[in-house]
Amino acid sequence: MVDGRLGVLTYAPGVNISATEFDTVMLVARIVVGVTIFVHGYNKAFRGGRIPGTANWFAGLGMRPNGTIHAYAAATTELGTGVLLCLGLLTPLAAAGVIGICTVAAWVDHRGAFLMFKNGVEYVLVLATLCAVIGAFGPGSWSLDSALGLDEVLTEGWRGLAIAVLLGVGTGLVTLVGFWRPIPAEEPANDGDGGA
Repeated sequence: MVDGRLGVLTYAPGVNISATEFDTVMLVARIVVGVTIFVHGYNKAFRGGRIPGTANWFAGLGMRPNGTIHAYAAATTELGTGVLLCLGLLTPLAAAGVIGICTVAAWVDHRGAFLMFKNGVEYVLVLATLCAVIGAFGPGSWSLDSALGLDEVLTEGWRGLAIAVLLGVGTGLVTLVGFWRPIPAEEPANDGDGGA
């Protein structure tokens, strides 16, 4: 709740922060997540193996019909959502894009462990959670959404959180159901003795 006379935001009894503090927190959160996901997409598209290398990696993870489609889709989504989050433009939709990417990555590549050093879900869980929070609270006043009057439309009530989480997880699940075909583990070689 905003008390316009004092410029104070009240989220719960006794929890007050100024509008400037809120805007600063949301700007920092958007920039951190936006730059992080942008660099992640840039790496897929322009570094290392570039799109062909990313495509081979995705195909090896079981993404069908071929890894190239998913390499372009992931890199474009990460680059685009990174820019949108930094600018604070269409913020809940940008957050949904990151949550969708993280949903797929969590299931396809990171579900075997929690900690990142074991290739676990830790990294994608943190990014997705931050995006849910950004979607819920909105971009703050220092954003293009605010300048264009979109912040109230996109984040009124629970709308921002719903857009970010439901659209993000939904697109991730649709991607998994429609395009992920896990590659079966190789069976041990038969040495020809019939198992005797």
